[in-house]
Amino acid sequence: MLKIELPQNERSFAPGDTIGVDAHWALDKPADRVELRLVWNTVGKGDRDLSVVSTWSYDATSMNGHQLEEVTLPEAPYSFSGKLLSLVWAFELIALPSGESTREEFVIAPNGRELTLHKSEIV
Repeated sequence: MLKIELPQNERSFAPGDTIGVDAHWALDKPADRVELRLVWNTVGKGDRDLSVVSTWSYDATSMNGHQLEEVTLPEAPYSFSGKLLSLVWAFELIALPSGESTREEFVIAPNGRELTLHKSEIV
């Protein structure tokens, strides 16, 4: 079992916010390490982009563990949704080498609200 907890189960944050990210693991098999990753990816038409912004690595000397990280979120890029493309932020927790993982998606944008892109009308 892998679990990521965000503060008060919030899913919306402003750029530059500092938050506590709580990573928990209870593994069935020993792992070499567990990694917490801050990532963003695009979803939609065309090629998918993925960027790993930060990684925290923990030796999995025990199959059960817990780590709290104070994370300052980046200033950009903002989370957005458009008709053809969206940008999604997430924390991923991965046990290696098995690849067992979990993911918690969230929003980084001014006022904590995802930007919605609209097609402009040409007049």
